[in-house]
Amino acid sequence: MKRTVFRNGTLYDAVSRTADSADIAVEDGWIVDVAAGLDGDEEVDCTGCGVLPGLFDCHVHLTMSGTDLFESAQQPFSLQFYEGALNMARTLACGITTVRDAAGADLGMRVAQERGMIAGPRMQVSLNMLSQTGGHGDPWWPSTCVMDLLPAHPGRPPVVVDGPDEIRRKIRELVRAGADVIKVATSGGLVSSGAGPKIPHFRDDEISMMVREAEAAGLHVMAHAHGEGAKAAVRNGARSIEHGNHLDDETLELMAQRGAWLVPTLSAGVGLRESIESGVPYPSHILAKVEESQGDQTVRRAVEAGVRIAMGTDAPLYPHGKNLLELELLVERGLSPADALHSATLSAAELMGLDRTLGSLQPGKRADIVVVEGNPLDVNNLGERIRAVYQDGRVVPNGGAPGTSVLSGSTMAAARH
Repeated sequence: MKRTVFRNGTLYDAVSRTADSADIAVEDGWIVDVAAGLDGDEEVDCTGCGVLPGLFDCHVHLTMSGTDLFESAQQPFSLQFYEGALNMARTLACGITTVRDAAGADLGMRVAQERGMIAGPRMQVSLNMLSQTGGHGDPWWPSTCVMDLLPAHPGRPPVVVDGPDEIRRKIRELVRAGADVIKVATSGGLVSSGAGPKIPHFRDDEISMMVREAEAAGLHVMAHAHGEGAKAAVRNGARSIEHGNHLDDETLELMAQRGAWLVPTLSAGVGLRESIESGVPYPSHILAKVEESQGDQTVRRAVEAGVRIAMGTDAPLYPHGKNLLELELLVERGLSPADALHSATLSAAELMGLDRTLGSLQPGKRADIVVVEGNPLDVNNLGERIRAVYQDGRVVPNGGAPGTSVLSGSTMAAARH
């Protein structure tokens, strides 16, 4: 069995949230040793480079490359899956080796990646997002037209539900279709036609049913939620709050007590503002909701309250492949660079229940490794400093296609230079 050593790099330790010089030994896709002066059959010279665990994005939509509903309505149905494959490759190439798809991708996409048929990050999929009638995911529009960015198909069930009994049946349908996590909108949102983010959706008995049925299947609930809707989600056992603007002190205290995560998706706000500035004709009520959300300090307050943070971007609101901007935005909102990296490594792995095999550079874990130019604790322009990405010890060539061997000469050169 070939033993490969990543030598002379500065390793980010996601457990201690520090960085120091060490070597990593990899055999058969797994890390077998981390120490100084290791020997191996082959080596990657990481002199002058930082070495990170494979990164996580806990909130993406891989089958989408934009949010123009009318544009998407004119595309052939199956095009979304080819678009998804392209977005998977872009995401992997920027160092994201694991994602949680928050609606769009289905079981077939996850299985295709697992079998090596398409290149991309390993995935957990929610399939779609539970919504109450008139809620954030209801495709009904005031014109009475029904248009959905994520139209239902046999692998992605329709998800507008009301009442505990409908919710029980729908979650069982989602589990049957291959969901790894259950997603729900417990508040309105910014870009939907209905209520804004401060309006809560679903009642406690409905959210409680979601959590109980998910737990019966061994799954967790992720909640698109703001304001009082987030409080209700946490109160009833949701594992993570997605976006999470307008969270009051009571909600943050409850999240810290119960160990719930906040996945802020700050990149989405940047993407929305950039699209508005470029002239995208959003309706006035959406522009008003976006304007109201600017300057929200929930992330800074969440950090001070001891809430766990996991990185998520809501790509494509900011483009797939540009995911690592989120780290810079987290630092702007009060995280240290080491803590921002932790949110994209071990914290994210813990959120997704994958920390036994991913999230840190330790013996016994998968050899997902990202080599970056310079100091690994400097997250500025990190996406532009990626020098090599390895998934299960296999190099990812430029463009995100999977490598066929642990190393190649070009990758060794990339790591050196």
